[in-house]
Amino acid sequence: MASSMTRPISRNWSLPNVLTYARVGAVPIVAGLLFWPGEPWARWTALALFIAAAVTDFFDGYLARAWAQQSSLGRMLDPIADKLLVSGVILMLVADQTISGATLWAAIVILCREILVSGLREYLAELRVPMPVTAVAKWKTTAQLVALGFLIAGPAGEKVLPGSTLVGVILLWIAAILTLYTGWDYMKASYDHVGGD
Repeated sequence: MASSMTRPISRNWSLPNVLTYARVGAVPIVAGLLFWPGEPWARWTALALFIAAAVTDFFDGYLARAWAQQSSLGRMLDPIADKLLVSGVILMLVADQTISGATLWAAIVILCREILVSGLREYLAELRVPMPVTAVAKWKTTAQLVALGFLIAGPAGEKVLPGSTLVGVILLWIAAILTLYTGWDYMKASYDHVGGD
């Protein structure tokens, strides 16, 4: 009885899941650091934590597969952690006007798609219909993370690499276009399972 009780607990605290928990925990810290947009140290610290969190996005899935430690908790929490990280950073960058003007539309597209796909995944999960991540969606996530990295650096990054904010804006628009494509792709793939009575 005791061994059966400890098995799921140890699986929940496997290294891949701990990396995912760390990514979730990094979100409020990165957001908090972006409350000081004019402080270079805050920008660079936020960027370092953001990069570390983004790296865990690769390693948690890789290690879970390599070590056969995949779990239902990990499969559920991993995309949530990604969306929290991206959404939290976007909201803070909009608040400090690093993302502004027409680029707000790119941010809105990304946020709306993340909410839509999350809801769609939850609905399909109840129907036991898998919704695997496509290759294009992985490219979309990479573009988002790299774009946000440049934008987090912001004014501090401009002093080291002039034009870095523009690079971030361009990549954010590329991510938004890929976001629209993958969102539509997921909607098409799930069409037969949605709305049928």
